[in-house]
Amino acid sequence: MKTKLKTLLISAALSAGLATGAAQAQERVFFGIATGGTGGTYYPLGGMLAQVISNNAELEGKKLSATAETGNASVANAGLLSRGAIESAFVAADVLDAAYNGKNQFKNKPIKNLRALGALYPETVQLVAQPGINKFSDLKGRTVSSGSPGSGQWQLLGDLLAVHGMDRDDIKEDYSSFSQSAEKIKDGNLDASLITAGSPTASIVELSNGHAVSLVPLVGEPVEKLLEKQPYYAATTLPAGTYKGIDKDVQTLAVRAVWATHADLSDDIAYAVTKALYENTDTLAKVHVKGKEISIEKALESVSIPLHPGAERYYREKGIIK
Repeated sequence: MKTKLKTLLISAALSAGLATGAAQAQERVFFGIATGGTGGTYYPLGGMLAQVISNNAELEGKKLSATAETGNASVANAGLLSRGAIESAFVAADVLDAAYNGKNQFKNKPIKNLRALGALYPETVQLVAQPGINKFSDLKGRTVSSGSPGSGQWQLLGDLLAVHGMDRDDIKEDYSSFSQSAEKIKDGNLDASLITAGSPTASIVELSNGHAVSLVPLVGEPVEKLLEKQPYYAATTLPAGTYKGIDKDVQTLAVRAVWATHADLSDDIAYAVTKALYENTDTLAKVHVKGKEISIEKALESVSIPLHPGAERYYREKGIIK
């Protein structure tokens, strides 16, 4: 009996030890990344970044497991961070600055818990339209999608209308997503859509492959006035051949995307995910051409809000911050 009891006790101890070991092996910390719609660039890059973090981020004693989630892009993502509803998000630099300082869409409602992890890539402002719409003034009286009301694109379209001597009453405004806009243009139910995303953008690629489109240049004195008021935007060129049928360079604007978080994220996690990103940019480059434009040398470009202390620690180790 004693031998049998001893055997049972040893078995129980071994089982308990194995169970404890299994529990430790399975202990995970989940880390979310709010991106954008499936027709843009945020989502595919966010998905690969989540994979990079899950495979490479080092967190003592725990497994960091990251996931990318579709979202409504910059303004909505800033709102998620303000509530601590997600650990991180992609936000355009101008929207991030407005949110932290309580300007534009966030007037008198600053989100002071926002923190930056690092800058990503330039997003290109693409005014995609039906053939025959070749300049901004051609939009008068037309149906134009600006995305969700209050979004960064909605704000930008209003600013563009203003510097061109127009207002929202001069167009028939639509609030479709990137993918929805592309479908409506293809079906003849929409004249134009403002799409700010890393180029080439999936929804525009798909549209141009089966439907003739125009990409309207954003240049000239009105746009120069806009740039004076919008320091986060810069003139850029969309190269010929980016989309089927676009055989000439298109002058337009760009704004850098920033990876942001909130102040309650632990320093260790912020450090681990920031390191995972900037030490695996070659992997991101395989998913989208914009991944090639992410680098630690430009990690602080267009970042106007406070850095998260964990991210700051990484930049100091790398000599980016002295």
